[in-house]
Amino acid sequence: MEFSWGSGQESRRLLLWLLLAVWEAGSGQLHYSVPEEAKHGTYVGRIAQDLGLELTELVPRLFRVASKSGMDLLEVNLQNGILFVNSRIDREELCGRSADCSIHLEVIVDRPLQVFHVVVEVKDINDNPPVFPATQKNLFIAESRPLDSRFPLEGASDADIGENALLTYRLSPNEYFSLEKPSDDERVKGLGLILRKSLDREETPEIFLVLTVTDGGKPELTGTVQLLITVLDANDNAPVFDRTLYKVKLPENVTNGTLVIKLNASDLDEGLNGDIIYSFSSDTSPNVKSKFHIDPVTGQIMVKGYIDFEESKSYEIIVEGIDKGQLPLSGHCRVIVEVEDNNDNVPDLEFKSLSLPIREDAPVGTVIALISVSDRDSGANGQVTCTLTSHVPFKLVSTFKNYYSLVLDSALDRESVSAYELVVTARDGGSPSLWATASVSVEVADVNDNAPAFAQP
Repeated sequence: MEFSWGSGQESRRLLLWLLLAVWEAGSGQLHYSVPEEAKHGTYVGRIAQDLGLELTELVPRLFRVASKSGMDLLEVNLQNGILFVNSRIDREELCGRSADCSIHLEVIVDRPLQVFHVVVEVKDINDNPPVFPATQKNLFIAESRPLDSRFPLEGASDADIGENALLTYRLSPNEYFSLEKPSDDERVKGLGLILRKSLDREETPEIFLVLTVTDGGKPELTGTVQLLITVLDANDNAPVFDRTLYKVKLPENVTNGTLVIKLNASDLDEGLNGDIIYSFSSDTSPNVKSKFHIDPVTGQIMVKGYIDFEESKSYEIIVEGIDKGQLPLSGHCRVIVEVEDNNDNVPDLEFKSLSLPIREDAPVGTVIALISVSDRDSGANGQVTCTLTSHVPFKLVSTFKNYYSLVLDSALDRESVSAYELVVTARDGGSPSLWATASVSVEVADVNDNAPAFAQP
């Protein structure tokens, strides 16, 4: 990609006011916090005061705020120097379920030029109730199932985080089932019903239960799902998998047809009652079904869709083994597929021009542009460093993580060189590494620094 500046109203204004500007980095970062869904005008902080700026100089020094996201969620009142909420902030929309959620701002003032980095943490509020995948779930259970048999249930999800997403389950009172609640590691022990009293289809052919989930917010929010249990007359033994939980690692970008794992279940019954058909449980998400396929006869799970670490770092698959009895029984297991990251994303560069074109008498240290870099990969694959074309009177200065300033490093002479074509290279830490380049055209503006001279004395 290529960037060039040297014209336009903003460049002309910067040229007039920033001829002798010297880069003065702010002394560290400012940190504020604001709850999501705060109303328009909500106070965030006295940003001018905290930056050591007088209110009377905000307008003359062209005080302004730039957000990397380009959204105007926050704004500054130039009359009182207060940072306030300008538009609706939805934490889940902004950061998903990430534990950390912040808005990064660059505060820029002129005469002299100063740039400050401001971080505003967005606090979660309990604005999302827990939700089950469906409002009703049908279970078919044979009356011959022994006591303490377990029947897995799909838990609820909550778009909030922290205490607001801490879920507690309770089952409506009944004499047949108790509720097994998830352990701290839900992948090892999930939500399920435990049979506590023997079933008798002739006595009770159907059982209706209500499962309620409550989050940890204040005030708390709840969700429910109706459980309709149909008692069946069938088979003595249900299929049993070798393990209840399987974990497997899978590199991203593997080809369709790649084997993920081969599952095996056994059934003590004979004939059709002992033959097992493998399938994904009805609780398995559509996204998982679009990525994986299971062979109903062999139990092999294979890739059938594009696997991208940046899209999802893991998949949870609930597999069901059903025998072929006239009244079939089923067994279940959980497969956790952990996706391994490959270095498949090229670094991305973004530029913001501050002093282009630059006068030939500009002092050393003048900031030409601000540069931000990013990489969607994780770990070393996502760590990016920047370098600049050598043998030029400019240099890159790292200001914050993933932020650089393009700074004048030595004196300019337009009569010697009137323009520079700079190339910034961003390279990640992968092996092999990936890189991206961006070109920057820097024009040198003339000043009257040469006296007239006659061709001959």
